[in-house]
Amino acid sequence: MTEKNSVGEKIRQFREDRDMTVEELANESQSNVELIEKLEAGELIPSLTPLLKIARALGVRLGTFLDDTPQKGPRINRNGEAKNVVRFSGKCASCEESALDFCSLAADKQDRHMEPFIIDVHPCKDVNEPVLSSHEGEEFIYVLEGDIEVSYGKDKHTLTKGDSIYYDSIVPHDLHAAGKESKILAVVYTPL
Repeated sequence: MTEKNSVGEKIRQFREDRDMTVEELANESQSNVELIEKLEAGELIPSLTPLLKIARALGVRLGTFLDDTPQKGPRINRNGEAKNVVRFSGKCASCEESALDFCSLAADKQDRHMEPFIIDVHPCKDVNEPVLSSHEGEEFIYVLEGDIEVSYGKDKHTLTKGDSIYYDSIVPHDLHAAGKESKILAVVYTPL
């Protein structure tokens, strides 16, 4: 059993609030019933792409799954205060280990259109050929520590500390640590 994720509880709450069955949510999000059931039970660490599709099917922003108590006005994070670390499996076959630890920098900010994160990117043993995914929106990545390999369409780019990339996320893409622990600032925009 994986570490309990509150994300699954929130998915279930939003689904039930909308009087959707697990089957309806799976269909609307182009997922399978087993994935939805395991997410809701907290039995697996989700990967980002299906989570984006689930958020869209429920009519909420991705960040809604990360929020605690929404607040108006600016959201300030003092050094060391950022909270709400959520773990994602990335592409690891087992889905039992976190490849990406997302720390939301805008948790609780109401009506936001961007999702800024500090992400610890762990090397994944299962990365032979990247599994590309796509979703509507845009992403900005800035490397804070380590090396990151970004596959974008048919191109591959290696980014080191201080490098950045901005891309349309509708183009199939993948991001993973290039051999060692890395850390990035990521800003994700996904329209509703």
